[in-house]
Amino acid sequence: EVQLVESGGGLVQPGGALRLSCAASGFTFSRYAMNWVRRAPGKGLEWISTINSGGSSTNYAASVKGRFTISRDNAKNTLYLQMEGLKPEDTAVYYCTKLDNVPKGQGTQVTVSS
Repeated sequence: EVQLVESGGGLVQPGGALRLSCAASGFTFSRYAMNWVRRAPGKGLEWISTINSGGSSTNYAASVKGRFTISRDNAKNTLYLQMEGLKPEDTAVYYCTKLDNVPKGQGTQVTVSS
């Protein structure tokens, strides 16, 4: 059974930083490209970043490019999202997913507020 467990969210002031983690199990993590997606209050699911299986190629939504960095450690079956320069509009529940963009876990809440 595929399990994806997100962590690392919290309350941060505008301009602050957070590092999200996603622990993967139940599949061969190193063979799959992975995404981070988010759902802001009252809005639909928004794709924000993709990393290929080996970690050598990444893509970002325009809304986060230059501020967020996706990475992975295949030895630890873990996906990361380093977030810098956080803005109130980044407030959302963040999920890691396979390329199908279907959340499997509870997500982790990120709240950006002063």
